[in-house]
Amino acid sequence: MQALQFQHATGPAQRVQKEMPKATGYDVVVSVEAVAVNPVDLKVKSTIQDASNGKTIGWDAAGIITDVGEQCQNFQVGDKVFYAGDIGRDGCYATHQLVDSRIIAKAPKSLQPHQAAALPLTALTAWESLFDRLKIDAEKDRDKTLLIIGAAGGVGSMAIQLAKQLTSLKVVATASRPETQKWCKKLGADVVISHKGELKDNYQAANLPAADYILCLNDSDYYYPQMVELIAPQGLIALVVSFQQPVDLNLLKNKSAGLVWEFMFTRPNMKTADIQQQGYILQRIAEMADLNQLQPVSQQHFDQLTPQTLDQAHHLLSLGQTIGKITLGALSDT
Repeated sequence: MQALQFQHATGPAQRVQKEMPKATGYDVVVSVEAVAVNPVDLKVKSTIQDASNGKTIGWDAAGIITDVGEQCQNFQVGDKVFYAGDIGRDGCYATHQLVDSRIIAKAPKSLQPHQAAALPLTALTAWESLFDRLKIDAEKDRDKTLLIIGAAGGVGSMAIQLAKQLTSLKVVATASRPETQKWCKKLGADVVISHKGELKDNYQAANLPAADYILCLNDSDYYYPQMVELIAPQGLIALVVSFQQPVDLNLLKNKSAGLVWEFMFTRPNMKTADIQQQGYILQRIAEMADLNQLQPVSQQHFDQLTPQTLDQAHHLLSLGQTIGKITLGALSDT
């Protein structure tokens, strides 16, 4: 099999020949048909010091199962699947990938491979943020307010749709440019405001109630003081971006407000007892996609995965102005 391997923190990936993996246990081997890039690619890539520490990255894929382990129960050779994978294992920028069958699902029948590949990581992050970390209850939380900071990217695009499809929350999305604000509105956000300047001022100028829930997908350090002011008493804040500086959690005390973390790789990387939940979530996402309840979020596509196209996709991602997801086709076997 062929794979793209980063041997340095900078520069394009190198094409390398690797031994075809054999599926054992819960694992399956997938022939990768399409992939998507994510900010986590850039973070992991930045940690690679030298060629001896080279790594195949990539955590969003769709493909066809070619081999199954003896403990795999729900899949067979020939099944079309989609998944994010495990950050502790080799990624999907390869012709074939070994992945735990408990964190995959059959791909949506109505979507092309690249459209399916755009979904897993962002859908899992958005779902886990809303329903596992913030513990939003569709019945008990009717008409409460959810603020999504940085809503035009991949995770935000999914969070808007999931919140509108599965709850009765009022969804307030933030985006910085006219085109990204239009995108958020298209996805179903009830109110879209700019996060340029002081978000707190823009939020209050829109005469919005205090946010019962906040999902911050942007600079946690910058937005934390503003979230403290915007969160409702006994509200919850979910973060996906690490703090770079110490913060004062005591600022949340008077409101008895809480702060929770979402890291999509916790379940697969730590082999939690509920690891299978990711497979169930993706199954639900596939069902929603096939019912046209989710809009495809693949907005830019490269027909083939090569060192050059991957470098271009990562460059576009690094600019921080993407709308939706960037996807690529398969890596050739020659």
